[in-house]
Amino acid sequence: MKKECIAMLLAGGQGSRLYVLTGDMAKPAVPFGGKYRIIDFPLSNCANSGIDTVGVLTQYRPLELNSYIGSGQPWDLDVSTGGVHILPPYMGSSGGTWYKGTANAIYQNIGFVDLYDPEYVVILSGDHIYKMDYSKMVARHRDAGAACTISVMEVPWSDAPRFGIMNVDGEDNVTEFQEKPKEPRSNLASMGIYVFSWPVLRRYLTEDEQDAASENDFGKNIIPKMLAAGEKLAAYRFEGYWKDVGTLESLWDANMDMLSPESGLDLMDESWPIFARSVSMPTAFLGRNARVTHSAFNRGSDIEGTVENSVLSQGVNVAEGACVSYSVLLPGVQVEAGACVRYAIVGEGCRIGRNCRVGAAPEDTPPEQWGLTVLAPGCRLAEERIVSPGVMLDRNGEEAAR
Repeated sequence: MKKECIAMLLAGGQGSRLYVLTGDMAKPAVPFGGKYRIIDFPLSNCANSGIDTVGVLTQYRPLELNSYIGSGQPWDLDVSTGGVHILPPYMGSSGGTWYKGTANAIYQNIGFVDLYDPEYVVILSGDHIYKMDYSKMVARHRDAGAACTISVMEVPWSDAPRFGIMNVDGEDNVTEFQEKPKEPRSNLASMGIYVFSWPVLRRYLTEDEQDAASENDFGKNIIPKMLAAGEKLAAYRFEGYWKDVGTLESLWDANMDMLSPESGLDLMDESWPIFARSVSMPTAFLGRNARVTHSAFNRGSDIEGTVENSVLSQGVNVAEGACVSYSVLLPGVQVEAGACVRYAIVGEGCRIGRNCRVGAAPEDTPPEQWGLTVLAPGCRLAEERIVSPGVMLDRNGEEAAR
């Protein structure tokens, strides 16, 4: 069954920089924006780009992610001639291992890709918030006659040392790749999104697997080897909203960006919808004394108190007399009467007792002491508990390292 293009979505990361939020789930399964999960974005991009065959490579705590993806129906990826496929590591006749790196993950699934005999393979990450038409990137790849095309975007020069940096010629062909350079010569950062011509990538994956010294990584091994061998690598410039939500701060930032039209993260754009699995809950209820400003909330929410500049997922209750500001509350959070939550990320199923104080505004805290306050899923706070800014609590309400 030949396909011109298929996508391989790397969704097996532990998400260690999200700390307690990913203790029981893979990072791409983390809720986002009140009604989505992080993985909804690359899956929706595939659907909107006309890519109907997607392999989702899972590894770390995949149960919730697997259950959420299901047959792929919410993203119109339940077609019989392709669709979405969960691809965990497996044991074959010659043995098997966990995925050792991004390139090894694709190598272990060469058989799956070969089933579709594609001309092109799009490699995606499962921890980015963005909207991109991959068909335009594939067209750039085809027109350039490239072996690999790398999506890049300009970043502030001060941020460049945190990224893989591409140097390009006048036709945006890649001439040099620097992995997190101390002194970058360009501010074109790799977004970790690639289009490969499959026969070429297949060869490099096989050679990389035979190199005992390799870290089996696209950015550290495959891309530099292709460049050194003289393969044509093209850059595809992306100018829309994009954020790697691999840290607590970036996850909070992206949620706040969703509330700001100036950020460029428009999730109401009907021309490029972000699909998500729907929840079976009643419509949200706002009490007589509720006050909600500049916030997003979802089905099943019961809001009797004050909510401002915040993002609330489904099934969140904010009792009368409680206040929530500049915070992200994941599904099922309960904020009891008199409690106040500021500048926090509160995990699924948390209960914040009466008159608790969780977090604080930056202007109310010495700069060296301020930070986002984070509660692990299932954490329960007794009445009148005070949780200082920058503190992270585990499921048992104990302070966790970060």
